[in-house]
Amino acid sequence: MKLLTLNCHSWQEDNQDEKISSLADDIAEKSYDVIALQEVSQLIESETVQGLIKKDNFALVLLGELEKRGVTDYTLVWDFAHIGYDIYEEGVAILTKHPVVEEHRFFISKSHDQSYWKTRKIVGATISYESKPLTFYSCHLGWWTDDEEPFQFQVDSLMEQVTAESPVFLMGDFNNNALTRGEGYDYLLSKGLVDTFNEAAERDSGVTVQGNIAGWDENKVDLRIDLILSSEKIPVKSSRVIFNDDNKPVVSDHFGVEVLLGESN
Repeated sequence: MKLLTLNCHSWQEDNQDEKISSLADDIAEKSYDVIALQEVSQLIESETVQGLIKKDNFALVLLGELEKRGVTDYTLVWDFAHIGYDIYEEGVAILTKHPVVEEHRFFISKSHDQSYWKTRKIVGATISYESKPLTFYSCHLGWWTDDEEPFQFQVDSLMEQVTAESPVFLMGDFNNNALTRGEGYDYLLSKGLVDTFNEAAERDSGVTVQGNIAGWDENKVDLRIDLILSSEKIPVKSSRVIFNDDNKPVVSDHFGVEVLLGESN
């Protein structure tokens, strides 16, 4: 099974159309089973086309690019967490090639006010994979040092609402550096979560942010904040950073993470 997570930084990138095209090329090539996307935005004022989704929804535009490449088998699950940059509904998404048995949507922040930029919401999908249910969540959490919206509260809220009996995968931007001890990353692992990076037979540095980006304005160190976590220990063939110019062109201020599950040969 192939998984991808990426914070898209959507509609904030230079050469945005070219970067969407690069992302679509990779998805068409790799045929990921499940993709988790964060910062998936649409203009507030845009026309609604289906449910909550508007015509310029980043993930919907991506699906359109995939259709041009003959890829038509992805289902989109999306919801918006908060207003971004005053003009966007910013949210999280799951794309999957497999039948969606159940969709999941819930807040994990203290705030449920979607006009407030620190409000956090999760989307998930339980899919049927080889006749078995598997559940995936796209996650975009806050910062360890935020007293107003504490990371610990968000993780506790997340874990309380992740109730699926099937194996569960938490994929996304956790805004806590896995290279820093005694903070958010360690708190995640204390909940019994397993980092697929640590289980991988083949892996690279795992670094997904270099230098300062939105939300990390003073950062000067490498960050491994984009993760694919599982609820139980599983075999992982490989974990690789992608869209970092070494492995595919850069498409966002975050690099992505691609994980191949299964026993190594």
